[in-house]
Amino acid sequence: MSFSPNIPEQIARARGDLRMGVPIVIVGAGFNLLVQAVESLTPERVAAARAMEGDTVLAITARRAETLKARAYDRDIARISIPSDVDLRWITALADPADDLRTPMKGPLRSVREGSAEGHRIALQLTKDARLLPSALVSELQNGAKFALEHNLTLLHAAQVTPLLGKAANYNDVIHARLPMVVSEAGRLHVFRPDDGGEEHYAIVVGTLDTSKPVLTRLHSACVTGDIMGSLKCDCGPQLRGALAQMGTEGSGVLLYLNQEGRGIGLANKMRAYSLQDQGFDTVQANHRLGFEDDERDFRIGSALLKKLGIENVRLLTNNPKKIDMMEKTGVTVSERVPLKVGENPFNTGYLQTKAHKSGHML
Repeated sequence: MSFSPNIPEQIARARGDLRMGVPIVIVGAGFNLLVQAVESLTPERVAAARAMEGDTVLAITARRAETLKARAYDRDIARISIPSDVDLRWITALADPADDLRTPMKGPLRSVREGSAEGHRIALQLTKDARLLPSALVSELQNGAKFALEHNLTLLHAAQVTPLLGKAANYNDVIHARLPMVVSEAGRLHVFRPDDGGEEHYAIVVGTLDTSKPVLTRLHSACVTGDIMGSLKCDCGPQLRGALAQMGTEGSGVLLYLNQEGRGIGLANKMRAYSLQDQGFDTVQANHRLGFEDDERDFRIGSALLKKLGIENVRLLTNNPKKIDMMEKTGVTVSERVPLKVGENPFNTGYLQTKAHKSGHML
């Protein structure tokens, strides 16, 4: 019996380290890399990285590179060479689009095209999974394993990590209990915890489910601003309350509350996107400028939780065809799409139009 962390646990540890500003080391075939998340960088650690013998580059996604007019030779990512005379402010300005309109000319930027980008790709996925800006300062090392041991840093082997990144986690029903609600006194709340150290998700069961028939179901992504604060910038709060009310009226249903805030980019990045929207960009444009795709959510989670509840046939409350496609691809039958068109107001009309025209929502 070994008490050493397994690979998923090492990945979870790496995510936590990056959030706190602690570097990690990634090694693979022909590369040894020191990785630091740009969002949590300090001037001291930047200086220490620059003082090492190996080259240091900034890894960003192709989406962010497009905004910066930088070449993404590695297709989905770009490795930007860092001039010798720049500081943390310059690095942060490339990673964070907050001042793009004020200082749009950040180049000329030289993208690296030699060598493997495998470790840089892992680094960017880890920053996304940590809900940080998708950007990393990556420095070459001579001996990654030795460096990690000397500095007590988390060491990841690319060959072991790559197959697990993006892999669906297994979810355990940690606890469930009776939860009387306004829409139904016969309610239950299930707490599901993944085995990869990720975020918990919840299933709100209304009434008594009859799984021999299609179950009225809603996959609802967490929205702190809409669900809790009553934000008028989106339709999330009205959708949450409308879905629960319809389940109460029909006598049963299940609402999966998935902790995928801001289309999967996290609350901090969602607020960065809101700030960009105040500058005139729509939701999709803001996500791209931050370095994210239109939608970073993983709807496989919903399918996995439904199967844990014994549900394989649903009437899905949604306007998003991607949810239907993912349910069908992962073995959950969608016998009916139930429209959920609520919550439009003068503050979110543009947001809803963007969802319809750019994301294909049926509004």
